[in-house]
Amino acid sequence: MTAPPFPVLRLKPKADARRIRFGHPWAWADDLVLDRRSKAIPAGALAVLQDADRAPIGLGVATVEARIGLRVLDRNPDAVIDRDWLAEKVTRALTLREALYDAHFYRMIHAEGDGLPGLIVDRFGDTLVVQPNAIWLEERLDDLVAVLSDATGCSNILKNGTSRARAAEGLPEEMVVLAGDAPEGPIEVPMNGATYMADVMGGQKTGLFYDQRPNHAFAARLAEGARVLDVFSHVGGFALAGLAAGAKSALAVDASAPALALADAGAEAMGASDRFTTRAGDAFAVMEALAGEGAQFELVIADPPAFAPSKPALEKGLRAYERVARLAAPLVAEGGTLILCSCSHAASLDKFRASCLRGIGRAGREARVIHTGFAGPDHPVHPSLSETGYLKAIAFRL
Repeated sequence: MTAPPFPVLRLKPKADARRIRFGHPWAWADDLVLDRRSKAIPAGALAVLQDADRAPIGLGVATVEARIGLRVLDRNPDAVIDRDWLAEKVTRALTLREALYDAHFYRMIHAEGDGLPGLIVDRFGDTLVVQPNAIWLEERLDDLVAVLSDATGCSNILKNGTSRARAAEGLPEEMVVLAGDAPEGPIEVPMNGATYMADVMGGQKTGLFYDQRPNHAFAARLAEGARVLDVFSHVGGFALAGLAAGAKSALAVDASAPALALADAGAEAMGASDRFTTRAGDAFAVMEALAGEGAQFELVIADPPAFAPSKPALEKGLRAYERVARLAAPLVAEGGTLILCSCSHAASLDKFRASCLRGIGRAGREARVIHTGFAGPDHPVHPSLSETGYLKAIAFRL
């Protein structure tokens, strides 16, 4: 017998091998036999995963010191993870996006949702912003850049290495130009009839949140002639979509003055500056101040950051979502709509909705759910991995 080409990680007898055989892409470290040999496998190395009877399940990336001990890359334990393998995955992902969108502005790679654990790629026309959030990707960055360039023809490829996920893998925080040039200023992004300004070098995440595209579109249907309040607005997400649909006015609230400056630039590019205002400050404090001023809006949207990014933070996060709802509901005019969003994967749709309804009830308002939205199709959900289906948006008629 010849030695296997890769080290082996084996599941414990009590571990549920069927969970992985039926599609789950992760093996928990607690489910692995971690002896001296397996503990010596370097983080990011390829390893064959076996069940307790030593039957191979697949080939993946080992990180035995982390909570996720192995991420499955291929169900074939003999797969060759090379440039051709990467090209096949990237081509499949790109083909889907080109079928969905007529302009080159979208999330092109969504990690496990596209079979590439740890990899995020957002496209901004001729520019790609890559987040390689795992060691195995960092070690194959040259191949990845070549594949992305060949597949898309994009001239500029930037590496955004500032995520928490990279820190968890011991990777450095850095912004690097991998190919071409960095843009000299924000990139104009057309979406839902609005114009957004994406700061791909210094903005939050990759510069823009594409995941809310369908929820922006739904809100825009209710915006014609309405006064719109967009809380936790970032670069004007819901506010600018509302203006594009004919909103009477839109107020964007965010703690980041640079983000609001980009929102102002977007409104100006749309010719809607006369209907757009911003207010920088803590969102909770601003909502309280608006209530004190007697402000009313036909459409209010609150899209906060992830208050419950993990299970330990869940209860505190749900209380924060309840508080958002309680403060936002009084600002909605009678018969108006309140849209509340969560990007916390640890908060299930049921728990998030319950928190929202508690907050609305505590504000003395009565609600009916008229719509539930999720991330756009350029953020495909791995059916076995709830983390890829993180975004929820619920519209309440008050």
